[in-house]
Amino acid sequence: LMELERTSKSRGFYVRMKIPHRSHNKQDKIKSFCYRYFKWVLWVLLSLYFFASHLITSSQNPKVSVSNPKHSLHSNVLFETNTTRSRTSSPNVSAELNGLKIYVYDLPSKYNSDWLSNERCSNHLFAAEVAIHRALLSSDVRTLDPFEADFFFVPVYVSCNFSTVNGFSAIGHARPLMASAVQIISSEMPFWNKSSGSDHVFVASHDFGACFHTLEDVAIKDGIPEFLKKSIILQTFGVKFRHPCQDVENVLIPPYIRPRSIQSTMEMFPINGKRDIGVFFRGKMEVHPKNVSGRFYGKGIRTVIWHKYSRSPEFYLKRHRFPGYQTEIARSTFCLCPLGWAPWSPRLVESVALGCIPVIIADGIRLPYSSTVRWEDISLTVAEKDIHKLVQVLQHVSATNLSEIQRNLWDPVNRQSLLFNEHIQRGDATWQILVSLSQKLHLSYNRRSTMISS
Repeated sequence: LMELERTSKSRGFYVRMKIPHRSHNKQDKIKSFCYRYFKWVLWVLLSLYFFASHLITSSQNPKVSVSNPKHSLHSNVLFETNTTRSRTSSPNVSAELNGLKIYVYDLPSKYNSDWLSNERCSNHLFAAEVAIHRALLSSDVRTLDPFEADFFFVPVYVSCNFSTVNGFSAIGHARPLMASAVQIISSEMPFWNKSSGSDHVFVASHDFGACFHTLEDVAIKDGIPEFLKKSIILQTFGVKFRHPCQDVENVLIPPYIRPRSIQSTMEMFPINGKRDIGVFFRGKMEVHPKNVSGRFYGKGIRTVIWHKYSRSPEFYLKRHRFPGYQTEIARSTFCLCPLGWAPWSPRLVESVALGCIPVIIADGIRLPYSSTVRWEDISLTVAEKDIHKLVQVLQHVSATNLSEIQRNLWDPVNRQSLLFNEHIQRGDATWQILVSLSQKLHLSYNRRSTMISS
Protein backbone atom coordinates (compact mmCIF):
# COMPACT_ATOMS: atom_id res chain seq x y z
CA LEU A 1 0.00 0.00 0.00
CA MET A 2 2.85 2.40 0.80
CA GLU A 3 4.48 1.56 -2.55
CA LEU A 4 1.17 2.22 -4.41
CA GLU A 5 0.78 5.52 -2.65
CA ARG A 6 4.32 6.61 -3.57
CA THR A 7 3.83 5.56 -7.19
CA SER A 8 0.55 7.48 -7.43
CA LYS A 9 2.02 10.61 -6.00
CA SER A 10 4.93 10.46 -8.43
CA ARG A 11 2.54 10.25 -11.38
CA GLY A 12 0.56 13.32 -10.37
CA PHE A 13 -2.54 11.80 -8.79
CA TYR A 14 -3.38 10.40 -5.45
CA VAL A 15 -5.47 7.32 -4.73
CA ARG A 16 -6.53 6.47 -1.23
CA MET A 17 -7.92 3.03 -0.66
CA LYS A 18 -10.15 2.59 2.38
CA ILE A 19 -10.06 -0.83 3.92
CA PRO A 20 -13.56 -1.55 5.46
CA HIS A 21 -13.53 -2.11 9.15
CA ARG A 22 -15.36 -5.13 10.57
CA SER A 23 -17.48 -3.05 13.03
CA HIS A 24 -18.79 -0.80 10.22
CA ASN A 25 -19.91 -3.81 8.18
CA LYS A 26 -22.01 -5.11 11.08
CA GLN A 27 -23.82 -1.78 11.54
CA ASP A 28 -24.75 -1.65 7.86
CA LYS A 29 -26.28 -5.10 8.04
CA ILE A 30 -28.40 -4.10 11.02
CA LYS A 31 -29.61 -0.96 9.24
CA SER A 32 -30.51 -2.94 6.13
CA PHE A 33 -32.43 -5.50 8.16
CA CYS A 34 -34.39 -2.82 10.03
CA TYR A 35 -35.31 -1.09 6.76
CA ARG A 36 -36.58 -4.29 5.19
CA TYR A 37 -38.48 -5.22 8.39
CA PHE A 38 -40.16 -1.78 8.53
CA LYS A 39 -41.29 -2.02 4.89
CA TRP A 40 -42.72 -5.48 5.50
CA VAL A 41 -44.65 -4.37 8.61
CA LEU A 42 -46.01 -1.29 6.81
CA TRP A 43 -47.17 -3.39 3.84
CA VAL A 44 -48.96 -5.86 6.14
CA LEU A 45 -50.74 -3.07 8.06
CA LEU A 46 -51.93 -1.34 4.88
CA SER A 47 -53.18 -4.61 3.44
CA LEU A 48 -55.16 -5.36 6.60
CA TYR A 49 -56.67 -1.86 6.55
CA PHE A 50 -57.96 -2.06 2.96
CA PHE A 51 -59.20 -5.62 3.41
CA ALA A 52 -61.15 -4.69 6.55
CA SER A 53 -62.67 -1.65 4.81
CA HIS A 54 -63.86 -3.85 1.97
CA LEU A 55 -65.48 -6.32 4.38
CA ILE A 56 -67.35 -3.54 6.23
CA THR A 57 -68.67 -1.96 3.02
CA SER A 58 -69.80 -5.30 1.64
CA SER A 59 -71.65 -6.24 4.81
CA GLN A 60 -73.53 -2.92 4.89
CA ASN A 61 -74.48 -3.00 1.21
CA PRO A 62 -75.30 -6.55 0.20
CA LYS A 63 -75.70 -7.30 -3.47
CA VAL A 64 -78.96 -8.85 -4.69
CA SER A 65 -79.12 -11.46 -7.37
CA VAL A 66 -81.90 -11.69 -9.97
CA SER A 67 -83.84 -14.90 -9.57
CA ASN A 68 -84.69 -15.25 -13.24
CA PRO A 69 -82.17 -13.60 -15.59
CA LYS A 70 -84.19 -14.45 -18.70
CA HIS A 71 -86.80 -11.84 -17.82
CA SER A 72 -85.47 -8.36 -17.21
CA LEU A 73 -87.03 -5.03 -16.28
CA HIS A 74 -84.51 -3.48 -18.68
CA SER A 75 -82.92 -1.36 -16.01
CA ASN A 76 -79.28 -0.87 -15.21
CA VAL A 77 -80.33 0.35 -11.78
CA LEU A 78 -82.67 -2.53 -11.02
CA PHE A 79 -80.62 -3.75 -8.07
CA GLU A 80 -78.22 -1.17 -6.74
CA THR A 81 -76.63 -0.57 -3.39
CA ASN A 82 -76.54 2.55 -1.29
CA THR A 83 -73.05 3.36 -2.60
CA THR A 84 -74.43 3.85 -6.13
CA ARG A 85 -77.47 5.95 -5.29
CA SER A 86 -77.60 9.08 -7.40
CA ARG A 87 -80.01 11.01 -5.16
CA THR A 88 -80.56 11.35 -1.46
CA SER A 89 -83.32 13.20 0.33
CA SER A 90 -82.32 16.53 1.79
CA PRO A 91 -82.76 16.70 5.59
CA ASN A 92 -85.69 19.13 5.41
CA VAL A 93 -87.62 17.13 2.79
CA SER A 94 -86.91 13.86 4.57
CA ALA A 95 -88.14 15.21 7.90
CA GLU A 96 -91.24 16.81 6.42
CA LEU A 97 -92.24 13.56 4.69
CA ASN A 98 -91.26 11.24 7.57
CA GLY A 99 -88.20 10.01 5.67
CA LEU A 100 -90.36 8.74 2.79
CA LYS A 101 -88.52 6.73 0.10
CA ILE A 102 -90.08 5.48 -3.15
CA TYR A 103 -88.64 2.96 -5.61
CA VAL A 104 -89.78 3.41 -9.22
CA TYR A 105 -89.89 0.21 -11.28
CA ASP A 106 -88.19 0.46 -14.67
CA LEU A 107 -90.68 -1.51 -16.74
CA PRO A 108 -90.27 -2.32 -20.45
CA SER A 109 -91.17 0.64 -22.64
CA LYS A 110 -94.42 -0.93 -23.90
CA TYR A 111 -95.95 -0.12 -20.51
CA ASN A 112 -95.18 3.60 -20.61
CA SER A 113 -92.73 5.46 -22.84
CA ASP A 114 -93.89 3.83 -26.10
CA TRP A 115 -97.26 5.56 -25.66
CA LEU A 116 -95.57 8.97 -25.66
CA SER A 117 -95.19 8.79 -29.43
CA ASN A 118 -98.64 10.41 -29.37
CA GLU A 119 -98.14 13.89 -27.90
CA ARG A 120 -101.64 13.87 -26.42
CA CYS A 121 -100.58 11.14 -24.02
CA SER A 122 -98.70 13.61 -21.82
CA ASN A 123 -101.11 16.54 -22.19
CA HIS A 124 -104.72 15.37 -21.89
CA LEU A 125 -106.89 15.37 -18.76
CA PHE A 126 -105.86 11.80 -17.79
CA ALA A 127 -102.12 12.51 -18.11
CA ALA A 128 -101.48 12.55 -14.35
CA GLU A 129 -100.15 9.01 -14.84
CA VAL A 130 -97.35 10.43 -17.00
CA ALA A 131 -96.72 13.57 -14.94
CA ILE A 132 -96.38 11.70 -11.64
CA HIS A 133 -93.99 9.17 -13.14
CA ARG A 134 -91.76 11.88 -14.59
CA ALA A 135 -91.74 13.88 -11.38
CA LEU A 136 -90.81 10.88 -9.23
CA LEU A 137 -87.86 9.99 -11.47
CA SER A 138 -86.12 13.24 -10.53
CA SER A 139 -87.45 13.48 -6.99
CA ASP A 140 -85.36 13.55 -3.82
CA VAL A 141 -87.58 10.86 -2.32
CA ARG A 142 -86.71 8.38 -5.06
CA THR A 143 -84.35 5.60 -4.05
CA LEU A 144 -82.46 3.24 -6.33
CA ASP A 145 -82.17 0.69 -3.54
CA PRO A 146 -85.48 -1.24 -3.34
CA PHE A 147 -84.56 -2.69 0.04
CA GLU A 148 -84.82 0.73 1.69
CA ALA A 149 -88.03 1.78 -0.11
CA ASP A 150 -91.27 2.45 1.73
CA PHE A 151 -93.38 2.31 -1.41
CA PHE A 152 -92.98 1.00 -4.96
CA PHE A 153 -94.35 2.98 -7.90
CA VAL A 154 -95.56 0.96 -10.91
CA PRO A 155 -95.56 3.23 -14.02
CA VAL A 156 -98.19 1.89 -16.43
CA TYR A 157 -99.92 4.34 -18.81
CA VAL A 158 -103.42 3.01 -19.44
CA SER A 159 -105.17 6.18 -20.72
CA CYS A 160 -103.02 6.86 -23.80
CA ASN A 161 -104.78 4.49 -26.18
CA PHE A 162 -106.92 6.98 -28.10
CA SER A 163 -109.84 5.71 -30.18
CA THR A 164 -109.57 6.44 -33.89
CA VAL A 165 -113.37 6.73 -34.05
CA ASN A 166 -114.06 9.46 -31.49
CA GLY A 167 -110.59 10.43 -30.24
CA PHE A 168 -111.39 9.55 -26.63
CA SER A 169 -109.25 7.32 -24.44
CA ALA A 170 -110.04 3.64 -24.92
CA ILE A 171 -109.17 1.77 -21.74
CA GLY A 172 -110.34 -1.73 -22.62
CA HIS A 173 -106.69 -2.83 -22.48
CA ALA A 174 -106.13 -1.39 -19.00
CA ARG A 175 -106.79 -4.54 -16.96
CA PRO A 176 -104.57 -6.92 -18.99
CA LEU A 177 -101.83 -4.29 -19.23
CA MET A 178 -101.81 -3.77 -15.47
CA ALA A 179 -101.95 -7.53 -14.85
CA SER A 180 -98.99 -8.07 -17.17
CA ALA A 181 -96.93 -5.46 -15.32
CA VAL A 182 -97.72 -7.07 -11.98
CA GLN A 183 -96.70 -10.45 -13.38
CA ILE A 184 -93.28 -9.06 -14.30
CA ILE A 185 -92.51 -7.31 -11.02
CA SER A 186 -93.79 -10.20 -8.91
CA SER A 187 -91.77 -12.82 -10.80
CA GLU A 188 -88.50 -10.92 -11.00
CA MET A 189 -88.34 -9.13 -7.66
CA PRO A 190 -89.43 -10.19 -4.16
CA PHE A 191 -91.18 -7.03 -2.97
CA TRP A 192 -94.69 -7.54 -4.38
CA ASN A 193 -94.98 -11.01 -2.88
CA LYS A 194 -93.66 -9.88 0.51
CA SER A 195 -96.47 -7.37 0.99
CA SER A 196 -99.10 -8.81 -1.39
CA GLY A 197 -98.82 -5.45 -3.17
CA SER A 198 -99.98 -3.35 -0.21
CA ASP A 199 -97.00 -0.98 -0.53
CA HIS A 200 -97.25 -0.69 -4.32
CA VAL A 201 -98.67 2.46 -5.91
CA PHE A 202 -100.59 2.73 -9.20
CA VAL A 203 -102.25 5.62 -11.04
CA ALA A 204 -105.86 5.25 -12.24
CA SER A 205 -106.69 8.70 -13.58
CA HIS A 206 -109.74 7.71 -15.63
CA ASP A 207 -113.42 8.35 -14.93
CA PHE A 208 -114.05 5.67 -12.31
CA GLY A 209 -110.52 4.96 -11.15
CA ALA A 210 -109.34 1.37 -10.90
CA CYS A 211 -112.68 0.04 -12.17
CA PHE A 212 -111.35 1.06 -15.62
CA HIS A 213 -114.57 1.88 -17.42
CA THR A 214 -116.22 5.13 -18.53
CA LEU A 215 -119.78 4.09 -17.67
CA GLU A 216 -120.59 3.85 -13.99
CA ASP A 217 -122.92 0.85 -14.10
CA VAL A 218 -120.40 -1.19 -16.10
CA ALA A 219 -117.55 0.02 -13.90
CA ILE A 220 -119.40 -1.11 -10.78
CA LYS A 221 -120.22 -4.46 -12.35
CA ASP A 222 -116.58 -5.08 -13.34
CA GLY A 223 -115.21 -3.74 -10.07
CA ILE A 224 -111.57 -3.27 -9.17
CA PRO A 225 -109.30 -6.08 -10.43
CA GLU A 226 -108.52 -8.57 -7.69
CA PHE A 227 -104.75 -8.08 -8.01
CA LEU A 228 -105.08 -4.34 -7.24
CA LYS A 229 -107.38 -4.54 -4.24
CA LYS A 230 -104.57 -4.45 -1.68
CA SER A 231 -102.53 -1.75 -3.41
CA ILE A 232 -102.62 2.06 -3.22
CA ILE A 233 -104.43 3.79 -6.09
CA LEU A 234 -103.87 7.42 -7.07
CA GLN A 235 -107.23 8.26 -8.63
CA THR A 236 -109.27 11.23 -9.80
CA PHE A 237 -112.57 9.57 -8.90
CA GLY A 238 -113.90 10.20 -5.43
CA VAL A 239 -117.29 10.44 -3.71
CA LYS A 240 -118.30 10.92 -0.09
CA PHE A 241 -120.46 7.82 0.01
CA ARG A 242 -119.43 4.21 -0.28
CA HIS A 243 -118.69 3.21 -3.86
CA PRO A 244 -117.19 -0.03 -5.26
CA CYS A 245 -114.73 1.92 -7.42
CA GLN A 246 -113.09 3.59 -4.43
CA ASP A 247 -113.24 0.55 -2.16
CA VAL A 248 -109.45 0.40 -2.07
CA GLU A 249 -106.65 2.29 -0.33
CA ASN A 250 -106.50 5.47 -2.41
CA VAL A 251 -105.23 9.03 -2.70
CA LEU A 252 -107.56 11.46 -4.48
CA ILE A 253 -105.69 13.50 -7.08
CA PRO A 254 -106.74 16.30 -9.47
CA PRO A 255 -107.07 15.81 -13.23
CA TYR A 256 -104.12 16.96 -15.29
CA ILE A 257 -103.97 20.47 -16.71
CA ARG A 258 -100.77 21.69 -18.35
CA PRO A 259 -99.07 24.31 -16.14
CA ARG A 260 -97.66 26.02 -19.25
CA SER A 261 -101.13 26.62 -20.68
CA ILE A 262 -102.26 28.16 -17.39
CA GLN A 263 -99.17 30.35 -17.23
CA SER A 264 -99.56 31.62 -20.80
CA THR A 265 -103.24 32.42 -20.18
CA MET A 266 -102.42 34.27 -16.97
CA GLU A 267 -99.88 36.39 -18.83
CA MET A 268 -102.63 37.55 -21.20
CA PHE A 269 -105.41 37.78 -18.61
CA PRO A 270 -104.31 38.26 -14.97
CA ILE A 271 -106.50 36.20 -12.64
CA ASN A 272 -107.40 39.30 -10.61
CA GLY A 273 -108.17 41.39 -13.69
CA LYS A 274 -111.52 42.62 -14.97
CA ARG A 275 -114.07 39.88 -15.73
CA ASP A 276 -116.64 40.63 -18.40
CA ILE A 277 -118.34 37.22 -18.45
CA GLY A 278 -120.78 36.42 -15.66
CA VAL A 279 -121.43 32.65 -15.80
CA PHE A 280 -119.39 30.50 -18.15
CA PHE A 281 -119.51 26.95 -19.49
CA ARG A 282 -118.10 25.45 -22.66
CA GLY A 283 -118.44 21.73 -23.26
CA LYS A 284 -120.72 18.87 -24.10
CA MET A 285 -124.38 19.89 -23.63
CA GLU A 286 -126.74 17.58 -25.49
CA VAL A 287 -129.99 18.98 -26.73
CA HIS A 288 -131.60 15.62 -26.08
CA PRO A 289 -130.90 14.00 -22.70
CA LYS A 290 -130.03 10.60 -24.11
CA ASN A 291 -126.99 10.34 -26.35
CA VAL A 292 -126.34 7.77 -29.06
CA SER A 293 -125.57 5.12 -26.45
CA GLY A 294 -129.08 5.52 -25.06
CA ARG A 295 -127.68 6.73 -21.74
CA PHE A 296 -128.17 10.00 -19.91
CA TYR A 297 -124.88 11.87 -20.04
CA GLY A 298 -124.24 13.72 -16.81
CA LYS A 299 -127.67 12.65 -15.56
CA GLY A 300 -129.14 15.12 -18.05
CA ILE A 301 -127.97 18.10 -15.93
CA ARG A 302 -126.13 19.77 -18.78
CA THR A 303 -129.18 19.50 -21.03
CA VAL A 304 -131.25 21.28 -18.37
CA ILE A 305 -128.62 24.02 -18.11
CA TRP A 306 -128.67 24.53 -21.86
CA HIS A 307 -132.46 24.65 -22.20
CA LYS A 308 -132.97 26.88 -19.19
CA TYR A 309 -130.07 29.35 -19.39
CA SER A 310 -128.66 29.45 -22.93
CA ARG A 311 -130.65 32.61 -23.75
CA SER A 312 -129.99 34.35 -20.46
CA PRO A 313 -127.69 37.41 -20.76
CA GLU A 314 -125.83 36.48 -17.57
CA PHE A 315 -124.79 33.12 -19.03
CA TYR A 316 -122.12 32.46 -21.65
CA LEU A 317 -122.77 28.85 -22.73
CA LYS A 318 -121.04 27.21 -25.68
CA ARG A 319 -121.41 23.63 -26.89
CA HIS A 320 -118.47 23.46 -29.32
CA ARG A 321 -114.75 23.18 -28.72
CA PHE A 322 -112.51 26.22 -28.82
CA PRO A 323 -108.70 25.94 -28.42
CA GLY A 324 -108.47 29.18 -26.46
CA TYR A 325 -111.29 28.46 -24.05
CA GLN A 326 -109.02 29.07 -21.04
CA THR A 327 -109.04 32.76 -21.92
CA GLU A 328 -112.82 32.64 -21.49
CA ILE A 329 -112.37 31.14 -18.02
CA ALA A 330 -109.95 33.95 -17.12
CA ARG A 331 -112.62 36.48 -18.15
CA SER A 332 -115.43 34.82 -16.14
CA THR A 333 -116.68 35.33 -12.59
CA PHE A 334 -118.44 31.97 -12.20
CA CYS A 335 -117.48 28.75 -14.01
CA LEU A 336 -119.99 25.90 -14.07
CA CYS A 337 -118.51 22.48 -13.23
CA PRO A 338 -121.34 19.98 -13.76
CA LEU A 339 -120.73 16.25 -13.68
CA GLY A 340 -120.13 14.31 -16.90
CA TRP A 341 -119.94 10.52 -16.86
CA ALA A 342 -118.07 10.88 -13.55
CA PRO A 343 -118.51 13.57 -10.88
CA TRP A 344 -115.09 15.19 -11.37
CA SER A 345 -114.12 17.55 -14.18
CA PRO A 346 -110.93 19.25 -15.42
CA ARG A 347 -112.86 22.52 -15.09
CA LEU A 348 -112.33 22.29 -11.33
CA VAL A 349 -108.59 22.77 -11.76
CA GLU A 350 -108.82 25.28 -14.62
CA SER A 351 -111.31 27.45 -12.75
CA VAL A 352 -109.26 27.60 -9.55
CA ALA A 353 -106.00 28.15 -11.43
CA LEU A 354 -107.46 31.03 -13.45
CA GLY A 355 -109.42 32.72 -10.66
CA CYS A 356 -112.96 31.80 -11.73
CA ILE A 357 -115.22 30.64 -8.91
CA PRO A 358 -116.10 26.98 -9.59
CA VAL A 359 -119.78 26.19 -9.28
CA ILE A 360 -119.82 22.45 -8.54
CA ILE A 361 -122.91 20.55 -9.64
CA ALA A 362 -122.16 16.93 -8.74
CA ASP A 363 -123.84 15.44 -5.70
CA GLY A 364 -121.54 13.73 -3.23
CA ILE A 365 -118.29 14.62 -5.00
CA ARG A 366 -115.11 14.29 -2.96
CA LEU A 367 -112.54 16.94 -3.88
CA PRO A 368 -108.75 16.47 -3.97
CA TYR A 369 -106.32 17.67 -1.29
CA SER A 370 -109.07 19.06 0.94
CA SER A 371 -106.59 19.45 3.82
CA THR A 372 -104.65 22.01 1.74
CA VAL A 373 -107.24 23.46 -0.65
CA ARG A 374 -110.11 24.94 1.38
CA TRP A 375 -112.78 24.19 -1.18
CA GLU A 376 -115.59 25.53 0.99
CA ASP A 377 -113.94 28.99 0.89
CA ILE A 378 -113.23 29.14 -2.85
CA SER A 379 -116.16 27.37 -4.54
CA LEU A 380 -119.94 27.04 -4.59
CA THR A 381 -121.89 23.79 -4.48
CA VAL A 382 -125.33 23.51 -6.03
CA ALA A 383 -127.35 20.32 -5.59
CA GLU A 384 -128.40 18.61 -8.81
CA LYS A 385 -132.06 18.93 -7.86
CA ASP A 386 -131.65 22.72 -7.39
CA ILE A 387 -130.26 23.41 -10.84
CA HIS A 388 -133.36 25.44 -11.67
CA LYS A 389 -132.45 27.81 -8.79
CA LEU A 390 -128.99 28.53 -10.19
CA VAL A 391 -129.66 32.18 -11.01
CA GLN A 392 -130.93 32.96 -7.51
CA VAL A 393 -127.94 31.24 -5.89
CA LEU A 394 -125.39 33.16 -7.95
CA GLN A 395 -127.20 36.48 -7.48
CA HIS A 396 -127.18 35.97 -3.73
CA VAL A 397 -123.43 35.31 -3.72
CA SER A 398 -122.77 38.33 -5.92
CA ALA A 399 -124.68 40.53 -3.49
CA THR A 400 -123.06 39.18 -0.32
CA ASN A 401 -119.62 37.52 -0.23
CA LEU A 402 -118.34 37.51 -3.83
CA SER A 403 -115.25 39.59 -3.08
CA GLU A 404 -114.33 37.38 -0.13
CA ILE A 405 -114.54 34.19 -2.22
CA GLN A 406 -112.45 35.78 -4.96
CA ARG A 407 -109.84 36.91 -2.45
CA ASN A 408 -109.57 33.36 -1.12
CA LEU A 409 -109.44 31.99 -4.65
CA TRP A 410 -106.49 34.21 -5.59
CA ASP A 411 -104.30 32.59 -2.95
CA PRO A 412 -101.49 31.00 -5.06
CA VAL A 413 -101.38 27.98 -2.73
CA ASN A 414 -104.63 26.73 -4.27
CA ARG A 415 -103.33 26.94 -7.82
CA GLN A 416 -100.01 25.33 -6.97
CA SER A 417 -101.65 22.41 -5.14
CA LEU A 418 -103.66 21.38 -8.20
CA LEU A 419 -100.98 21.56 -10.89
CA PHE A 420 -98.45 18.83 -11.75
CA ASN A 421 -94.96 20.11 -12.55
CA GLU A 422 -92.26 18.28 -14.47
CA HIS A 423 -90.07 18.40 -11.37
CA ILE A 424 -91.68 18.26 -7.96
CA GLN A 425 -92.04 21.61 -6.24
CA ARG A 426 -92.92 21.90 -2.59
CA GLY A 427 -96.71 22.27 -2.41
CA ASP A 428 -97.58 21.18 -5.95
CA ALA A 429 -99.88 18.31 -6.94
CA THR A 430 -97.23 15.58 -6.78
CA TRP A 431 -95.94 16.96 -3.50
CA GLN A 432 -99.45 16.59 -2.06
CA ILE A 433 -99.34 12.91 -3.10
CA LEU A 434 -96.05 12.45 -1.24
CA VAL A 435 -97.57 14.04 1.85
CA SER A 436 -100.52 11.64 1.64
CA LEU A 437 -98.20 8.64 1.21
CA SER A 438 -96.08 9.74 4.17
CA GLN A 439 -99.26 9.39 6.23
CA LYS A 440 -99.69 5.80 5.02
CA LEU A 441 -96.30 4.47 6.10
CA HIS A 442 -98.04 1.83 8.19
CA LEU A 443 -98.73 0.09 4.87
CA SER A 444 -95.01 -0.14 4.05
CA TYR A 445 -93.65 -3.68 4.49
CA ASN A 446 -90.07 -2.46 4.91
CA ARG A 447 -91.11 0.13 7.52
CA ARG A 448 -93.13 -2.45 9.45
CA SER A 449 -90.25 -4.94 9.34
CA THR A 450 -87.83 -2.34 10.69
CA MET A 451 -90.16 -1.52 13.59
CA ILE A 452 -90.58 -5.21 14.47
CA SER A 453 -86.85 -5.95 14.36
CA SER A 454 -86.03 -2.94 16.51
